[in-house]
Formats: sequence, structure tokens, C-alpha cells
Amino acid sequence: MNKEPCSKRTRARTPNNRTTTGFRVSDALWAVLEPLLPVRVNAHRFGGGRPRQPDRACADAIFYVLRTGCQWQALDQTELVAHSTAHDRFQAWVEAGVFLGLWRAGIERFDELQGIDWDWLSMDGAMTKAPLGGEKNRPQSDGSRQGRSQAQPADRGARRTGWLGGGRRQPA
Repeated sequence: MNKEPCSKRTRARTPNNRTTTGFRVSDALWAVLEPLLPVRVNAHRFGGGRPRQPDRACADAIFYVLRTGCQWQALDQTELVAHSTAHDRFQAWVEAGVFLGLWRAGIERFDELQGIDWDWLSMDGAMTKAPLGGEKNRPQSDGSRQGRSQAQPADRGARRTGWLGGGRRQPA
């Protein structure tokens, strides 16, 4: 029998996937983001290694995850980049301050276009307890009264003589 494997794709993927195309970084955003990226230094001792994925493809994948809220591993089901590559690049860019710089550039651009009344604005922040944390002097819970130093051994104490386990006692 001449049976073809059904796991092979019979046609090529279309280059315009509607699922991920809407999340691609625009040329205008890329023009702001690209100068903020750290310069890559090849740490391979012979200058070789695997070819590096382009920064723009990684940016597409990172913004796809950030905008959809999907897990990083979901990138493996798209034609963007591997989840490990995107996540590693994301961590490197966070450490390098890329996203903070992008946020600052966005604020500056908004100030140019709309204007921000800096005299009117104020910064606010609060460090509070969790909303369901309760009062500081609340009564203790009805949990175990066993203290930290009173921990029971894993076998629940010394073995009783005459006990065989499994619910049967040794005949006397």
C-alpha cells in the first residue's frame, strides 16, 4: 500500500497569518524602539554559534504575548519565534531598560502632541496591607494549636507493639 503520512503539510503556510499580523510592531514604533535596544556582542569564542533571530521578529513575539496575555509557550504555535528566544530577549531588554526607555519616549511624544500640564500632575503611591488581611490584633484562627517546636515525627510517634499495620492487630 502506498500510504502518505498525514503529518506532512500539503501546502505552504500563508505569509499573512491574521492571528499574529495584527500584533506586528509598526514601522513607526520600530523607529522608536530600535535605538533603545542594547548592542549585541557575540560571546562565542570563535565568533560563530547559531544565527541570532532578528530583534524585530523578537519584538513582534514579545508584543504579541504582552497584548494577548497568552503564555510564552503559545508562541511555539505561531510562526513568530520560539518561546525561549522571545522570553530570553524580553528578560535581556527589561534588564537593559528598553521598556522604560520606550515608556519615556511615549510620554515625551504625547507631551509634544497633546501637551501635559506638569504643574497639575502629581505622583501618588501607597503601600498598604492586603484588603482581606484583617486587623493587626485580630483573634487567632482556629487552626492547629501545635507550636513550631512541637512538630510530630513523620511516622506519628513510636510504633506500638503488636501493630502490623493495614488495620489488623497481631494475635495476643
